[in-house]
Amino acid sequence: MSSAWENFFAATVVLASAGPIKHRLAEAYREHLADLEEDELPREIRDEFSSLSSAMSCVRPMKGENPIQATVRKMSDLEAGGFAVRIVGMLGVLARLQAAQRAPKLRAVGED
Repeated sequence: MSSAWENFFAATVVLASAGPIKHRLAEAYREHLADLEEDELPREIRDEFSSLSSAMSCVRPMKGENPIQATVRKMSDLEAGGFAVRIVGMLGVLARLQAAQRAPKLRAVGED
């Protein structure tokens, strides 16, 4: 899971940088998330990631474009912001799962 966490974190850093949201979204997804496989992700975010992946490449590209660029080009800034929120939300889930794995397991006194 740490690799997925690192990819989502890197994508979130790009989303938080300066520049137009559509450009940041396309770069974040293309550079850090597009190559992730669903089976590399915890089941808690697989459906959301699958939905995001399908939505990020649903427009037929024009000459010189890739499907991600074409899809983001057709989005409004508001729609692109919504996709960015979804990515940050998945990072949040990954962070909570990672924290839960690290938390010490407490047992009652006398419990084995």
